[in-house]
Amino acid sequence: MNRFRTVWLASLLTATIAVPAFAARAKAKPHYAALGSARTVSYSAEGDPAGARPGETKLKVRPLVVNGKVVNWTTGEVHEVTPYIFTVQSALRINDALPTDKHEHWVWQRGPWLLVDKHGKVKPLRLPDYDVSVSDVVWFRDYAAYCGLSARGKSLYAVVARTSLRRAVVSKRLEKWDPAEHPSPACAAAVWQRDPLAVSFAPTGGSAVSFDLAGSSSAPADSGQ
Repeated sequence: MNRFRTVWLASLLTATIAVPAFAARAKAKPHYAALGSARTVSYSAEGDPAGARPGETKLKVRPLVVNGKVVNWTTGEVHEVTPYIFTVQSALRINDALPTDKHEHWVWQRGPWLLVDKHGKVKPLRLPDYDVSVSDVVWFRDYAAYCGLSARGKSLYAVVARTSLRRAVVSKRLEKWDPAEHPSPACAAAVWQRDPLAVSFAPTGGSAVSFDLAGSSSAPADSGQ
């Protein structure tokens, strides 16, 4: 009888200890990331000299919300990579006041791209040679195609990047770049082809070039010109 009672008390004690742990797991909130409602803000080349388009006075922005808190702002269209992962460009609110100004002067600027996991993870994408003044990113799957600028800003490049890689899949010099006098836009939007996987670039005033991305190849293909 004593042995039975001892076993019963031990089982009851174990169950009593386990209940709070189970309850804590049951109450744990799921992690999530999502975009909130859009709003329009004042925007101009004065606040964003590199990113603002000619004549642009308004910018549509949306908050990026993680677990109920706004962690960033975004602008432009979302690209769904998978049902759970998407890319979107960030929008930054910058204090543009000079040291001699008496008050803060907040302006909006286009920022870097973000990779967002809907389960609550957000990380900036470091797109090689990306420059907000010339780079118009066109997404396909997890590939980003755009024209970029070299580190010194003197050469225009055709670039293809992937969200999973640190280095560019394609990085091909297109032409010399003059920071003082250059066409706007620098390139037409890149054009993707699914089968075989390829992408074409057309710099303004220059010759078009295409790249075959089938497998690990990124060799230039016939541009058709």
